[in-house]
Amino acid sequence: MSKRKQTDSDSGSDNDGENLINIDFDFFDPDPEVDFHALKRLIVQVFQTDAEQLHPSDLADLILSQPQVGSTVKTDGKESDPYAILTALNIHEHKHNASIKALAEYALLKSQGDPAFSATLQSLLESSDASTRVGLIFSERLINMPVQVVPHMYRMLIDELQAAVTQNQSYAFSHLLFFSRIYRLSSEEEVALNAQSTPSQNKRRRAQQTHLQSPTNGVYSFHHEDPIIKKLAQHSVDYEFTHAQPREEDSFGLDLGGRMMLLSADRLPQLVHEMTEAFSS
Repeated sequence: MSKRKQTDSDSGSDNDGENLINIDFDFFDPDPEVDFHALKRLIVQVFQTDAEQLHPSDLADLILSQPQVGSTVKTDGKESDPYAILTALNIHEHKHNASIKALAEYALLKSQGDPAFSATLQSLLESSDASTRVGLIFSERLINMPVQVVPHMYRMLIDELQAAVTQNQSYAFSHLLFFSRIYRLSSEEEVALNAQSTPSQNKRRRAQQTHLQSPTNGVYSFHHEDPIIKKLAQHSVDYEFTHAQPREEDSFGLDLGGRMMLLSADRLPQLVHEMTEAFSS
């Protein structure tokens, strides 16, 4: 059975002729029987050309080994591929797992762009204090998934983390580490994007940006919720992918990079509140 059902309420037609449809979204526990390949694709989607060095198969297996924490979103029943996932992993508990070990090293490498972030992260990861534990938040979805599902997933994650802690499971975190993506547009590309957008798309973009930070130096957050996380984070850094191919002036596709954010775990309820306020359907 699904954990919860949500219907996308964006239906009908806009004045400019856009046709939207109703879609039912079901929330499920991560399922090792059916979710592995789709989950691995989502992991690669986050880390792009750097994914292979982070052992995505091992990370997918680890996520699917703890179905009591985290949610997937599907539209065609339990046996279908997930379109989105949110979960949390204890970096200290799984430090010998190949993917977590590689991710910890990767995080330390990429945090070097911000010395304060690097020092904080190194101190947290090396701490032997049981009250200092970093949770890796893995959150990703297909590009056409509406942001409105995200607050629901985070509210369920809070409940699941609290339930796990009451059962003496190792989900009491002091900090949460997020990985996401950014993309960069030149001033010419920004003008072209706005020119190609329909009036309703421009209206929705302006409405969303009333809650979010404006792009800085042509750097855009890939997901609408990322500026809220960044605003509440103790540290954040944008970085280049290690194995990114050099871009030519006439290259096609987005100029992608990574973003890493460190949030104090006690700010998670505030994060969910602000997401709900920003993206209520």
